[in-house]
Amino acid sequence: MLTLLALAVAPGTAIALYVYSRDKYDREPLRPLLNSFVLGMLAVIPAIFIQGWLQPALFHAFNGYTLSYVAILSYMVIACTEEGCKFLLLRSYAYPHKAFNEPFDGIIYSVMVSMGFATLENIEYVLQYGFKTGIVRMFLSVPSHAAFGVLMGYEMGLAKFTHHHTVRYMLKGLLLAIAFHGTFDFFLLMQGITELKLLIPNKWLLNGLASTGALLCYGIAIRWSLRSIRLHEEHSRQTFQKTVSVS
Repeated sequence: MLTLLALAVAPGTAIALYVYSRDKYDREPLRPLLNSFVLGMLAVIPAIFIQGWLQPALFHAFNGYTLSYVAILSYMVIACTEEGCKFLLLRSYAYPHKAFNEPFDGIIYSVMVSMGFATLENIEYVLQYGFKTGIVRMFLSVPSHAAFGVLMGYEMGLAKFTHHHTVRYMLKGLLLAIAFHGTFDFFLLMQGITELKLLIPNKWLLNGLASTGALLCYGIAIRWSLRSIRLHEEHSRQTFQKTVSVS
């Protein structure tokens, strides 16, 4: 039990520490970071409640595991509820906080919220399904949550400090996270779609297509998130150097 719990907690904690280590020039105080992480864990509760209410109704409405059902489930139910809950907590707690004082902080706090969410979700999956699930999620599901969080946080940083088009940047960050999250989940779930099973009866081929699509979406999200970190990190470096030169 302790081994599984450690396996479930380790990836989210490691990613949170990695992103925190990239904040080299104006380190955030630990308290708002920890609060953001805990709030991210609490965000799982409304997300599960909404999904538990919508999913059976949706399944019944579309008469089973159809293409339409999986698409709406992936984007509108799973991605919208999870990324929406994260966004609301980021916007209501971290965004107005006095410690959020440079664009890179959008990434820091968004990742903290996302890793809190992913960690509690991961604990549930790993304790239920075991060690192999923990290993797979360590390298796939948890980092994907982090990538979606970076994309959202990058735009939140622009929203707060660009001083124009604030709503547009916020909306862009939320929609990017939803789009990548929904696409990632759609590919993971597509192997069960009734129409595709009839169109591609070979189970291994269908699973291969689903895995390829999910990994491609994952790879793009990771690459884009790393680029976003570098851009805000460079802005932090330039701001720090200007401050030092003036003083």
